[in-house]
Amino acid sequence: MPWRITNEVRRRLAYPYIRCAFAYHGVAWGRGWRVLGMPIIQRHRSSTIVLGDGIYLRSWPRSNPLVPHHPVVLATRMAGARIEVGENCGFSGTTFVAAEQITVGNRVQIGSNASVVDTDFHPLRPEVRRENFNAGARAPIVIEDDVFVGMDSLILKGVTVGEGSVVGAGSVVSRDVPPGAVVAGNPATVVTELD
Repeated sequence: MPWRITNEVRRRLAYPYIRCAFAYHGVAWGRGWRVLGMPIIQRHRSSTIVLGDGIYLRSWPRSNPLVPHHPVVLATRMAGARIEVGENCGFSGTTFVAAEQITVGNRVQIGSNASVVDTDFHPLRPEVRRENFNAGARAPIVIEDDVFVGMDSLILKGVTVGEGSVVGAGSVVSRDVPPGAVVAGNPATVVTELD
């Protein structure tokens, strides 16, 4: 198909620049990566971003029929924050923001324009915002192996998404998801369980 050929030519031409940009941001390059477009990397100098082998990142709008609205985002906001992704994962225009820790297992697929955010960014109470506008609550996120997250979903702080589960498109996940469950809605609730 012509669009696949075009994407592959663009990927190969952009490869040296993208690889250098990852090195500049202190993110080690893994084996078997396919990076279609430069992600946005905002790494706090005292934080860590680790991506496993076989990663597939789609940042160009034409790299996916669901048209990512923006590049993949890998952002750590504080000293000691960590984003750790396992092997053979795929993300399209996905946003990861870690003030504490986001851990993603192996073979996780996250659909176009979904967000995984372990912080509220800003406090709820106005007097606390006046003291420190960026002192929002935070708690680690764990996405276990073989999870599929549908497009435009939002996974919030403190959540564990269990192994082999599915998050329906457009869901807001604010509570733990059991292994092998299908959740959907806002807030996401279990709609069925997989065999």
